[in-house]
Amino acid sequence: MSFDVISRTEFSKHKLLESDLATDPFAQFQRWLDDVQAASIIDWQAMSLATATRDGRPSVRVVYLRGSDERGFLFYTNYDSRKGHELADNPRAAAVLYWKEFERQVRIEGTVIREDDAESDAYFASRPRESCIGAWASSQSQPLADRATLERLTAEFEATFANQPIPRPPNWGGFRLRPDTVEFWQGGVARLHDRLIYRRQADGSWLIERLFP
Repeated sequence: MSFDVISRTEFSKHKLLESDLATDPFAQFQRWLDDVQAASIIDWQAMSLATATRDGRPSVRVVYLRGSDERGFLFYTNYDSRKGHELADNPRAAAVLYWKEFERQVRIEGTVIREDDAESDAYFASRPRESCIGAWASSQSQPLADRATLERLTAEFEATFANQPIPRPPNWGGFRLRPDTVEFWQGGVARLHDRLIYRRQADGSWLIERLFP
């Protein structure tokens, strides 16, 4: 199957110049987050997360970004899920966020570490009750006989935790992707995109480089 080539001359809203950048990628990321949040973009937290097995077999899925600061980029999952097992065996990962309304991508590569229990507990307690029940009912990534089984497990946990706070499952919590590189991609006219990448140096500082589009 072939696809028509679509002209993207509409790439013209913004440029990204070295003189515009913050000195570290977290501050620059926050600037772009401020833009997308102010524009009320739907699912602006959607982040494609790539992991790999110990022998390098990759997999990718979309998760929600739940926080970002100098410690890294935060997401939550079941530790017994496919990505949880892959991160336990190979704690290297890559992620990308894409905001088409601003013609922007952010690409992140680095090492993943588990979030501490206190922060995972606090986030879990903030989730809708239905989502908390779902975390208990789902053995994420494991084979499931049928939909009825999932619905039965959901009902059982609803009864178990009726009229009481729902604790965080011991196999559920946060991961932080601590970046070695963060690339900011800004769409440009005639495919002359701006790509500026931060590379973490041995002393913790950041080197900024421009890449060919």
